[in-house]
Amino acid sequence: MSATLAEKHGIITEAGTIVFERILPGPIERVWEYLTDSEKRGRWLASGPMEPRVGGKAELFFKNCDLSPVKEPTPERFKATDQGFTVHCEITEWQKPHRLSYLFGNDGSEVTFDLKPKGHEVVLTLTHRKLPNREVSLNFSGGWHTHLGILIDHLGGETTRPFWSTFQGHYKEYEARIPN
Repeated sequence: MSATLAEKHGIITEAGTIVFERILPGPIERVWEYLTDSEKRGRWLASGPMEPRVGGKAELFFKNCDLSPVKEPTPERFKATDQGFTVHCEITEWQKPHRLSYLFGNDGSEVTFDLKPKGHEVVLTLTHRKLPNREVSLNFSGGWHTHLGILIDHLGGETTRPFWSTFQGHYKEYEARIPN
Protein backbone atom coordinates (compact mmCIF):
# COMPACT_ATOMS: atom_id res chain seq x y z
CA MET A 1 0.00 0.00 0.00
CA SER A 2 1.49 3.36 -0.94
CA ALA A 3 2.18 5.79 1.88
CA THR A 4 0.31 8.45 -0.07
CA LEU A 5 -2.94 6.47 -0.04
CA ALA A 6 -2.52 5.36 3.56
CA GLU A 7 -1.93 8.92 4.74
CA LYS A 8 -4.43 10.81 2.60
CA HIS A 9 -6.16 13.39 4.80
CA GLY A 10 -9.84 13.37 5.54
CA ILE A 11 -11.83 16.12 3.86
CA ILE A 12 -14.27 18.43 5.62
CA THR A 13 -17.27 18.39 3.28
CA GLU A 14 -19.43 20.67 5.44
CA ALA A 15 -19.40 21.92 9.02
CA GLY A 16 -19.24 18.92 11.34
CA THR A 17 -18.61 16.31 8.60
CA ILE A 18 -15.34 14.63 7.69
CA VAL A 19 -14.86 12.04 4.94
CA PHE A 20 -11.95 9.62 4.51
CA GLU A 21 -11.29 7.37 1.52
CA ARG A 22 -8.90 4.43 1.50
CA ILE A 23 -8.10 1.71 -1.01
CA LEU A 24 -7.79 -1.61 0.83
CA PRO A 25 -6.81 -5.11 -0.22
CA GLY A 26 -9.96 -7.17 -0.82
CA PRO A 27 -12.11 -9.00 -1.10
CA ILE A 28 -15.01 -6.89 0.16
CA GLU A 29 -16.22 -9.66 2.51
CA ARG A 30 -12.87 -9.60 4.31
CA VAL A 31 -13.03 -5.84 4.84
CA TRP A 32 -16.67 -6.15 6.03
CA GLU A 33 -15.48 -8.60 8.69
CA TYR A 34 -12.95 -6.03 9.94
CA LEU A 35 -15.87 -3.63 10.43
CA THR A 36 -18.32 -6.02 12.06
CA ASP A 37 -16.47 -8.90 13.76
CA SER A 38 -15.50 -7.97 17.33
CA GLU A 39 -12.12 -9.70 17.32
CA LYS A 40 -11.04 -8.32 13.92
CA ARG A 41 -12.44 -4.83 14.62
CA GLY A 42 -10.62 -4.89 17.96
CA ARG A 43 -7.27 -5.16 16.15
CA TRP A 44 -7.62 -1.71 14.58
CA LEU A 45 -10.48 0.17 16.26
CA ALA A 46 -12.54 -1.27 19.12
CA SER A 47 -13.83 -4.71 20.08
CA GLY A 48 -17.32 -5.48 21.31
CA PRO A 49 -20.62 -7.04 20.31
CA MET A 50 -22.62 -5.73 17.36
CA GLU A 51 -26.16 -6.82 16.49
CA PRO A 52 -26.27 -7.31 12.69
CA ARG A 53 -29.46 -5.38 11.95
CA VAL A 54 -30.92 -1.89 11.71
CA GLY A 55 -31.86 -0.86 15.25
CA GLY A 56 -29.28 -3.27 16.65
CA LYS A 57 -26.96 -2.25 19.45
CA ALA A 58 -23.18 -2.14 19.33
CA GLU A 59 -20.65 -1.68 22.09
CA LEU A 60 -17.26 -0.42 21.02
CA PHE A 61 -14.57 -1.00 23.64
CA PHE A 62 -11.59 1.24 22.84
CA LYS A 63 -8.16 0.57 24.29
CA ASN A 64 -5.92 2.47 21.92
CA CYS A 65 -2.71 1.66 23.80
CA ASP A 66 -3.17 -2.03 22.86
CA LEU A 67 -3.51 -1.52 19.08
CA SER A 68 0.23 -1.76 18.42
CA PRO A 69 3.08 -3.85 19.78
CA VAL A 70 4.99 -0.57 20.08
CA LYS A 71 4.27 0.68 23.61
CA GLU A 72 4.44 4.39 24.33
CA PRO A 73 2.99 6.70 26.97
CA THR A 74 -0.58 7.93 26.65
CA PRO A 75 -0.78 11.73 26.30
CA GLU A 76 -1.81 13.40 29.55
CA ARG A 77 -5.18 14.59 28.23
CA PHE A 78 -6.13 10.96 27.42
CA LYS A 79 -4.78 9.30 30.59
CA ALA A 80 -8.33 8.58 31.79
CA THR A 81 -8.71 6.22 28.79
CA ASP A 82 -5.67 4.06 29.64
CA GLN A 83 -7.83 1.21 30.95
CA GLY A 84 -10.18 1.51 27.98
CA PHE A 85 -13.67 2.90 27.54
CA THR A 86 -16.91 1.78 25.91
CA VAL A 87 -19.07 3.72 23.45
CA HIS A 88 -22.66 2.51 22.98
CA CYS A 89 -23.96 2.76 19.43
CA GLU A 90 -27.14 2.05 17.51
CA ILE A 91 -27.02 0.57 14.01
CA THR A 92 -28.85 2.80 11.52
CA GLU A 93 -27.88 0.95 8.31
CA TRP A 94 -26.76 -2.64 7.74
CA GLN A 95 -26.34 -3.55 4.07
CA LYS A 96 -23.87 -6.43 4.12
CA PRO A 97 -21.19 -6.13 2.71
CA HIS A 98 -21.59 -2.59 1.35
CA ARG A 99 -22.75 -0.18 4.06
CA LEU A 100 -22.66 0.07 7.83
CA SER A 101 -23.85 3.13 9.76
CA TYR A 102 -24.30 3.74 13.44
CA LEU A 103 -25.08 6.53 15.87
CA PHE A 104 -21.89 7.02 17.84
CA GLY A 105 -22.55 7.22 21.57
CA ASN A 106 -24.73 9.97 22.96
CA ASP A 107 -23.20 12.87 21.04
CA GLY A 108 -25.65 12.64 18.11
CA SER A 109 -22.93 11.98 15.55
CA GLU A 110 -23.17 9.23 12.94
CA VAL A 111 -20.44 7.08 11.39
CA THR A 112 -20.93 5.48 7.96
CA PHE A 113 -18.65 2.99 6.22
CA ASP A 114 -19.27 2.46 2.51
CA LEU A 115 -17.44 -0.38 0.73
CA LYS A 116 -17.18 -0.77 -3.04
CA PRO A 117 -15.20 -3.48 -4.84
CA LYS A 118 -12.58 -2.22 -7.28
CA GLY A 119 -10.93 -5.23 -8.93
CA HIS A 120 -9.03 -7.08 -6.19
CA GLU A 121 -9.26 -4.03 -3.93
CA VAL A 122 -11.99 -2.31 -1.95
CA VAL A 123 -12.71 1.41 -1.76
CA LEU A 124 -13.64 2.26 1.82
CA THR A 125 -15.30 5.62 2.40
CA LEU A 126 -15.77 6.60 6.03
CA THR A 127 -18.02 9.55 6.79
CA HIS A 128 -18.45 10.96 10.30
CA ARG A 129 -21.35 13.47 10.44
CA LYS A 130 -22.81 15.83 13.03
CA LEU A 131 -19.59 16.52 14.90
CA PRO A 132 -20.62 19.27 17.33
CA ASN A 133 -17.55 21.53 17.37
CA ARG A 134 -13.97 22.02 16.20
CA GLU A 135 -12.30 20.23 19.14
CA VAL A 136 -14.43 17.11 18.64
CA SER A 137 -13.76 17.30 14.88
CA LEU A 138 -10.01 17.49 15.54
CA ASN A 139 -10.07 14.48 17.87
CA PHE A 140 -12.11 12.35 15.45
CA SER A 141 -10.10 13.48 12.41
CA GLY A 142 -6.80 12.52 14.02
CA GLY A 143 -8.36 9.38 15.49
CA TRP A 144 -9.95 8.06 12.31
CA HIS A 145 -6.81 8.85 10.32
CA THR A 146 -4.75 6.84 12.82
CA HIS A 147 -7.23 3.95 13.12
CA LEU A 148 -7.53 3.63 9.33
CA GLY A 149 -3.74 3.50 9.06
CA ILE A 150 -3.70 0.65 11.59
CA LEU A 151 -6.42 -1.13 9.57
CA ILE A 152 -4.24 -0.82 6.47
CA ASP A 153 -1.29 -2.24 8.44
CA HIS A 154 -3.37 -5.27 9.49
CA LEU A 155 -4.84 -5.93 6.08
CA GLY A 156 -1.37 -5.65 4.54
CA GLY A 157 0.25 -7.97 7.09
CA GLU A 158 2.48 -5.18 8.44
CA THR A 159 3.47 -4.38 12.02
CA THR A 160 0.99 -1.83 13.26
CA ARG A 161 2.17 1.71 13.81
CA PRO A 162 2.18 3.11 17.36
CA PHE A 163 -1.17 4.69 18.16
CA TRP A 164 -0.44 7.73 20.32
CA SER A 165 2.52 9.28 18.50
CA THR A 166 0.76 8.72 15.17
CA PHE A 167 -2.44 10.28 16.53
CA GLN A 168 -0.54 13.29 17.93
CA GLY A 169 1.04 13.95 14.53
CA HIS A 170 -2.28 13.70 12.69
CA TYR A 171 -4.03 15.85 15.29
CA LYS A 172 -1.49 18.65 14.66
CA GLU A 173 -1.99 18.33 10.90
CA TYR A 174 -5.76 18.68 11.29
CA GLU A 175 -5.35 21.68 13.61
CA ALA A 176 -3.81 23.44 10.62
CA ARG A 177 -6.42 22.11 8.17
CA ILE A 178 -9.70 22.62 10.07
CA PRO A 179 -10.71 26.27 10.38
CA ASN A 180 -11.57 27.85 13.73
